Amino acid sequence: MSSPSKRREMDLMKLMMSDYKVEMVNDGMQEFFVDFHGPNESLYQGGVWRVRVELPDAYPYKSPSIGFVNKMYHPNVDEMSGSVCLDVINQTWSPMFDLVNVFEVFLPQLLLYPNPSDPLNGEAAALMMRDRPAYEEKVKEYCQKYAKPEDIGASPEDKLSDEELSEDEYDSSDEQVVGKPDP
Repeated sequence: MSSPSKRREMDLMKLMMSDYKVEMVNDGMQEFFVDFHGPNESLYQGGVWRVRVELPDAYPYKSPSIGFVNKMYHPNVDEMSGSVCLDVINQTWSPMFDLVNVFEVFLPQLLLYPNPSDPLNGEAAALMMRDRPAYEEKVKEYCQKYAKPEDIGASPEDKLSDEELSEDEYDSSDEQVVGKPDP
């Protein structure tokens, strides 16, 4: 490969041809979303996560930035930001790796073999070590709540059901104006 931009283009095409749904953020090839399915034989099986990928200018010499968009309960995934704690992405990245490696090897390995001794989510790590059945139940609960295939791409506001919205939120009458009118 003659340049990082050609390599970026080639890796992205390879990822798209590997049956992953890839959605570009803008016209450039530096930021995009990938729909990632939980690995078979894991607690995450059946779940689908939208993963945000950002490729630095120096890719493939510098690792991509990876983060889950929808929530995941896992010791090595920050619940709020979706950031991933994975040595191969954060410290030991090599230009020999590509985007397909990230989605076919690195992320599935992370989900299959969590490392509670190096957590981004301390609560998940503690629960995993203290009460494995309760941890597994919480993982499944999060999968049901946040990783249903039909929810991919829906914003959290879109997921509110009608029962969760009170009638007050629909009421837009002027009766509820607070304060005194200007003189």
